[in-house]
Amino acid sequence: MTWWSRPGRSHLRPRRTRGVLLILSTFLIASALLRFGEGVGRAFARAAEPTVETSTPSAQACETPEDMKALLAALQEREQTLEQREAALSEREQALKLVEQEVSQKITMLTSAEEDLRRMIALTESAAENDVAQLTKVYESMKPKQAAALFEEMDPVFAAGFLARMRPEAAADVLAGLSPGAAHGISVILAGRNATAPRE
Repeated sequence: MTWWSRPGRSHLRPRRTRGVLLILSTFLIASALLRFGEGVGRAFARAAEPTVETSTPSAQACETPEDMKALLAALQEREQTLEQREAALSEREQALKLVEQEVSQKITMLTSAEEDLRRMIALTESAAENDVAQLTKVYESMKPKQAAALFEEMDPVFAAGFLARMRPEAAADVLAGLSPGAAHGISVILAGRNATAPRE
């Protein structure tokens, strides 16, 4: 019979093992409690410490120096001034376009009116020319003494114009019936007109 098979000793080994395990468990639990208590104490200590605000580099970087603020303000003011000038130039350009359109319309109207006036003048001149030509024929058909009496009362320039249109023989008969003074004045006017006439 071996020692472990002896009666009275087999019940002692489990009791000793359980005791050792109980002691080891107690030590482990106590150690864990101590560590946990130390961590909790540190957490409470950190929570109790006053927080000190420190300026981070990002906060310092966000701060703008005074000279940069002045530069930004000047740039913004210049931008506003340029925008105002651009708006004023745009308004002025629109006004100039309107004025240009009005001037173009007025020029068109004036051109049309000028053409109408030229046509009216041409018609008037043609009518006057016809009237003068017809009147000249009337004077040519009159007797020389009757025509001379009328020419005597006319303005010398006006009379010279009619005589210049008449046939030479009819004009000579009228001049012969005029007084010497009237005939001389009309002759001088006729000679002056012929002197200024172009010659070949």
